Amino acid sequence: MAIRTAVENYLIYQMGCKLRSKENFQYVIMTKKSPQTINHFLAAIKSFYKTALHLKLYEFQNPLVDADYSISIGSFSPTSIRENKPRLPKIAGTEIPSDSSYRSQSDSYFKLVANDWKPNIIADHDLPYIIYRAGSEIGWSLRDEVVIRMLFETGARINEILELTLGDYRQRINQYEIATLNKGSEKRRIKFLRFSQDTLKLLMRYVNGERKTYAHEKQTFTKLSDSEVIFLTRRGDPYNYNAFYSQWSKIITQAKIKMNIHKTRHWFVTNMIRNIYDTASDGGEIEMKKNELINYMKWKDPETIKVYEHYFNEALFREIHENMAKKMQEYEKEYLKKSHSSSEGEQLSSSVLQTKAILPTEEIEWINEFYKGME
Repeated sequence: MAIRTAVENYLIYQMGCKLRSKENFQYVIMTKKSPQTINHFLAAIKSFYKTALHLKLYEFQNPLVDADYSISIGSFSPTSIRENKPRLPKIAGTEIPSDSSYRSQSDSYFKLVANDWKPNIIADHDLPYIIYRAGSEIGWSLRDEVVIRMLFETGARINEILELTLGDYRQRINQYEIATLNKGSEKRRIKFLRFSQDTLKLLMRYVNGERKTYAHEKQTFTKLSDSEVIFLTRRGDPYNYNAFYSQWSKIITQAKIKMNIHKTRHWFVTNMIRNIYDTASDGGEIEMKKNELINYMKWKDPETIKVYEHYFNEALFREIHENMAKKMQEYEKEYLKKSHSSSEGEQLSSSVLQTKAILPTEEIEWINEFYKGME
């Protein structure tokens, strides 16, 4: 939605905030550059559209409200709220104490966070394969297998994958790459994703098989138009976040892991950085490859990205990515060999999010800053 994008850009570039995607809403994190009036700014915009809707001057949904809030809360009715009556102060002693879990809920699309956000560095080699195995155990579709493999192999946000079209793939010369949008790019394809040979094979098998079964246009890859969305539901509609999240929840439950989708992006970055240190011959090459990674991820901080723009070279990034993809294949084979018993798989999965990054100590601060700019 254009209004949300405009607000996001204003918060980032004018108010010095950091934004973090969380399911169907955004966390707004204040920095040292941020004014202390951001809460007033967000409340004012939300109230403006609320009033416009009430006066029938605006016919769309309030862009400052999380559309799925009521669905997530469901029929939950806290005992501390008296319907249609004002709440008396605590000192009156006549009110039931507030339910803290309820009070922490908000229907706002932009939720202000008081403390600085700290990223999770996820460096466990086996994480993708634990997810792949769990998906296979519950009989996941070929569509979901391709989407999840692309999440781990490309470092993309989930919507950057779900909104891919056939034209996005044809736009790139290299067969292992696909053009995609970036957050705040207003649907313009300004970045690319790179994936492995195995994932390409699965993608083509999906487009010419499973997708064709459910699509309204019963055509194979070569005959489909550029505007056709790649991933579809069984009804032939574009596959969206809510539909995918339902499948993702089943898979992580089977894997006995608590993990949101966006952590696949952090896993990708951590392991790309580790691969850079494994393959670089000296400090200069390390810095160069880090800069290539920053540009691939489209780090938004305008003051930082300017330093790295002239370094970017797609051919060099392909070499880095190919090395990581080869290692992923090796690790997958090793994981399958050592995870025959379910008890062993459980032990592996329970430790995934507590894994300590196997990276040089001096680089942890750099990674934290990088994560902060990733969105």
